[in-house]
Amino acid sequence: MRIWPGAAYPLGATWDGWGTNFALFSEIAERVELCLFSAGDETRINLHEVDAFVWHGYVPEVGPGTRYGYRVHGPWDPIKGSLCNPAKLLLDPYAKAICGAITPDDALLGYDRPFSRYRPSAADSAPDTMRSVVINPLLRRVRLFWGDAV
Repeated sequence: MRIWPGAAYPLGATWDGWGTNFALFSEIAERVELCLFSAGDETRINLHEVDAFVWHGYVPEVGPGTRYGYRVHGPWDPIKGSLCNPAKLLLDPYAKAICGAITPDDALLGYDRPFSRYRPSAADSAPDTMRSVVINPLLRRVRLFWGDAV
């Protein structure tokens, strides 16, 4: 899948009619993967562009309804509050919509449960967690204008 540099602003997923710009702020990330989901398949795309701690990229032909999340690579140091774990799928903190449900499972924990809270879990959380969704902002405005529930 092709990726272009995109823009650091606005944060979140912004669809422009031809593709979607993804932008995520992280001061401690060493690498960020954008994860796109369709029919149960996960496609991972590395975001290479970073401006002022904002990791960003533009993915052509990705539009409304696309489910996505992030995997952040970086330091694991619970004492200092750094809990990067690429085995965990993260919601976009700037998402305008989310979907799915949380299935209670130990894979959602960032650490190995029976052993130590200071060792990261390698269990993939993607099957058990929610996902962010790319929206069409124009449709949202039209619905709000006509008074329909969004």
